[in-house]
Amino acid sequence: MFSFYAPELEGPDRSKPLLSSFPFVLNKEESHHGVQVLRMVKGDKVQILNGKGYIFEAEILKADPKACHLQIDTFTFEERRPYSFHLVIAPTKNIDRMEWLLEKATEIGIDQITPILCQNSERRILNPERLEKVIVSAVKQSGQAYMPELNSLRSISDFIKLGPYPNAMVAHCRNTPKTVFSEAIKNGKTREFTILIGPEGDFTEIELDSLIKQDFIPISLGKSRLRTETAGLLVCAQLAVLNT
Repeated sequence: MFSFYAPELEGPDRSKPLLSSFPFVLNKEESHHGVQVLRMVKGDKVQILNGKGYIFEAEILKADPKACHLQIDTFTFEERRPYSFHLVIAPTKNIDRMEWLLEKATEIGIDQITPILCQNSERRILNPERLEKVIVSAVKQSGQAYMPELNSLRSISDFIKLGPYPNAMVAHCRNTPKTVFSEAIKNGKTREFTILIGPEGDFTEIELDSLIKQDFIPISLGKSRLRTETAGLLVCAQLAVLNT
């Protein structure tokens, strides 16, 4: 069953079943994708996600590529995961790698993404509209009930000022004492995690010192030197496994 994203669709009282079906019209972009790209027709069953926990089951009444009319028959509500994850990461020089990470992290499960600028960052400009589309596509493909929040690109110093952050950790490549990531997760005081991944050139000593002074725990992700996007995906996957 194909999924569509409609953040404007408010959820009903989740403690009560729907007493009757009700109509809904997809926006122009989703209508075009459903009718022109997916070739959906009247009578097809679809799923609608509002990114706020509600998943609706519906049937197409009118397959209009500019305004696809649906009849919503039922819904379910999913509670959030037992943990929350805020990934803070320096964008990669190759934007395809950043988009790949956002896609996979969304599929696995993530709550917030904050791109940051460091002294060694090789990419300093992002197209947030493009990244939002990547995330929306991944939400629909994986059937996620919640839409991750993509924050604006900000400097590492500005990010630090907005703290403190729960269970704050920083992964880096310097040869200094670190806590194994899985142990840091188990020792967390809450199930909220903020994990910082640096640029391809790693953090500077000044940046790392500033983070440690703000109680960021230096963590180890293993013996291999990982690419930025690989490190980001690894922490997503490990959090998901260790918190299920």
